[in-house]
Amino acid sequence: MFVEVSGTELHIGIAAGETSGDILGGAVAGELRTRYGDQLTLSGIGGTRLAEQGLASLYPMDRLSVFGIVEPLKRLPELLSIRRHLCEQQLDLRPDCFLGIDSPDFNLGVESRLRQKGIRTAHLVSPSVWAWRAGRIKHIAQSVDLMLCLLPFEVAVYQEAGVAATCVGHPLIEELATLPAQDTLRERLGVRRTDKVLAVLPGSRSGEIAGLMPVYVQTMQRLHARHPELRFLIPAANTDRQGQIEAALESVDLPVTVVLGRGRETMAVADAVLLASGTATLEAMLLRKPMVIAYRMHWLSWQILSRLAITRFVGLPNVLAGRAVVPELLQASATPDALANAVEAALERGREDQVVHFDELAGMIGGGFATRVADAVDGLAG
Repeated sequence: MFVEVSGTELHIGIAAGETSGDILGGAVAGELRTRYGDQLTLSGIGGTRLAEQGLASLYPMDRLSVFGIVEPLKRLPELLSIRRHLCEQQLDLRPDCFLGIDSPDFNLGVESRLRQKGIRTAHLVSPSVWAWRAGRIKHIAQSVDLMLCLLPFEVAVYQEAGVAATCVGHPLIEELATLPAQDTLRERLGVRRTDKVLAVLPGSRSGEIAGLMPVYVQTMQRLHARHPELRFLIPAANTDRQGQIEAALESVDLPVTVVLGRGRETMAVADAVLLASGTATLEAMLLRKPMVIAYRMHWLSWQILSRLAITRFVGLPNVLAGRAVVPELLQASATPDALANAVEAALERGREDQVVHFDELAGMIGGGFATRVADAVDGLAG
C-alpha cells in the first residue's frame, strides 16, 4: 500500500491513442496519483480516464483512433502534425518520463525523438514482435528505455535483442475478477441454471464474421443434431455486427441467442467456447472455460502471414504454454465436422484436458497491473 510522497514531484508525459489505451493509462495514473497526490503532473494525449486523473489532452484522443491501412494514409498529414506538436510539447515541458501506451505506429516515433533528446521513455503493451514482423524490434530498441509487457514470454524476446523489458501482468486478471457470479449472469442473459451452453465468438470485425460465420453455423447445426439440449450464445461487438450475425442465422433453426456486447459475460456463463483467435482466447482461459480456436482468412492473406509468423500457435494459452493446451483448427482444418468433434470433446473432457492447465498459465502472468506499471515508471523516472 503506497501513501502520498510528501514534497516529491513527478511529471509523466503520456500518449494513449484509443479507448483501450486510455483505460490502461487511467489505471496507471490513478495508482501514481495515490502516491504523489497533487504533486503528480500529466501532459500529452488521452481520453476521459486520463482526464479524470488530471490530463489536459493536447488533442482529442479520437484524432489518433484510426485503423487499417487506407484510413491512416488519408489522414497522414494530420497525424504527423499531431505527433510533431506532441514532441514539441514534451521537449518544452521535459517530463521525468514519457509513457506511450499501445498505438506503436504513432508512439514509437514520438518515443524515438524524445529519447534522442534525453527524455526517458517507456512503452506499455508490446507490439506482437513475437508473432510476426520481428524486424520492428530494431526500431523499438532505438525508441524505448523500457518495454512494459503484458505477457511473460514477451520479455525474453526483448532481452535477447538488448532491450530492457519487464512483465507488468495483464489488466484482464483484475477486470474479470469483478464479474458477478455465474448464476447471476445466467439470470441476466436469460439462461437457466441447468442449461448447457456453448458461447460462439466469430470476432468483432466485419471481415472476420463474413469468413467465419458460415462454418460456425454449420458446426452449430451438427452439434444441435447430436445434442438438441445445447444452447448457443453469440455476443456481437456492436449493432452492425449484430445484424450481420443475425443475417447469417436467418435460414437455420437453432436455439441461438445473439447478445449485443457482453462478450465476457457470455463466456462466463458458458460450458465451453468456440472462438476466433485474439485476446478473447486469453479471456476464456482466465475464466477457466474449455475452448476450441477456429480461424479462417483469405487464402492470400494466410499465405503471407503464415510466412511472416514466428510462433507456431495463434491462441494465447498455447503461446503462453509453448505447446498445444487448447485445440487450434485453422484454415482448411476448420471444417464443420472437425469443429463439432472438437467442441464435443471440450464439453465432455475440457476441464480435465484444458482447464487443469489454466491456473498455472494465469499465474505466469500475475495480477497487480497498475501497481507494477507504476513501479516501473516510477523507477525509470527516478
